[in-house]
Amino acid sequence: MLGRIFISAVLWALPFAGMAAPAKTLHLFNWDNYLNPQVAKDFEKEFGVRVVEDKFASNEDLLAKLQAGAGGYDLIVPSDYAVRILTRLGLLAKLDRNNIPNLKNLSPRFRSPAYDRGHDYSVPYLWGTTGIGYSRKGTAAAGAPRGWDDVFNPDKAKRYRGRISMLNDMRETIGAALIYRGYSPNSTNPTQLEEAKKVLLAQKPFVAKYDSEAYEDSLVAAETMLAHGWSGEVFTAQASNDDIAFVVPKEGSFLFVDNLAVPKTSKNKPLAEQFINYLLRPDVAAKNSNFLKYPTPNAAAKSKLDPKVAGANYELPPGIKFYSIEDIDVAGKLYETIWTELKAR
Repeated sequence: MLGRIFISAVLWALPFAGMAAPAKTLHLFNWDNYLNPQVAKDFEKEFGVRVVEDKFASNEDLLAKLQAGAGGYDLIVPSDYAVRILTRLGLLAKLDRNNIPNLKNLSPRFRSPAYDRGHDYSVPYLWGTTGIGYSRKGTAAAGAPRGWDDVFNPDKAKRYRGRISMLNDMRETIGAALIYRGYSPNSTNPTQLEEAKKVLLAQKPFVAKYDSEAYEDSLVAAETMLAHGWSGEVFTAQASNDDIAFVVPKEGSFLFVDNLAVPKTSKNKPLAEQFINYLLRPDVAAKNSNFLKYPTPNAAAKSKLDPKVAGANYELPPGIKFYSIEDIDVAGKLYETIWTELKAR
């Protein structure tokens, strides 16, 4: 599961109204709507602490904030490729796994991932896929979308002029255009990237907005008919409006794993590790996953999941190629140039 607006801190402090201030505060830097509020409140109550949550809009926003010297965060939620970058830049603290015994609850599939062998710097939190959320009624005349061609081909996209949203996320959106053209979404080939840029510029007249924070609300309100987005958000929207459906494009798409990590500048590393361990409890992981509609990598939690979450959200469609966004190092400047031009047009 982005150029987005930095949102001011959300304080989970209501349980402490009229009480003495808790001894410790955990400062969490997270994606928007990516933690069940009740989970935060339960942790506060059990351990007598306070959770203060700030929001970021993309991995690039997170990276920029930390590289600029932000030192007030104890726990962050980077995606797989961002863990690689943060590790390479020396911005993450090495985890004390003795403080995280619930690591044992992770599914074998999520143990020692390629981006962080041994969980030295991160612990998988939630995972999901990127695809297209759509209105069944709104797309009935033309037929339900099945691939990137439905959002990038001008002859098809023009049917939905002003009713398409794309993620406000440089790597996701440029990556989708690259896949549409038959290339790797991690390409560093200037010619291929130029083709992707042309695809995005040709599509832009039909796009209502680039949005990673409220596109699911626009789907629910029928303001948009097609939304490039993440599975959990679209499934959450579907719970409010059963007209909404989700498809992983037939040409291929992204599968991502978001992680919990501690910045090297954290002043409360043991508390951050305690919260990580808490989130790995089977009952807590299930409560979080059921609320957010994203699958958990916690194998011990699966029996406690809502059947709808344990079903459709865990099933990857057959025959689809899934990619991971990769750390492309200095070649990222090529993407930044394209993104700046696209947003300026």
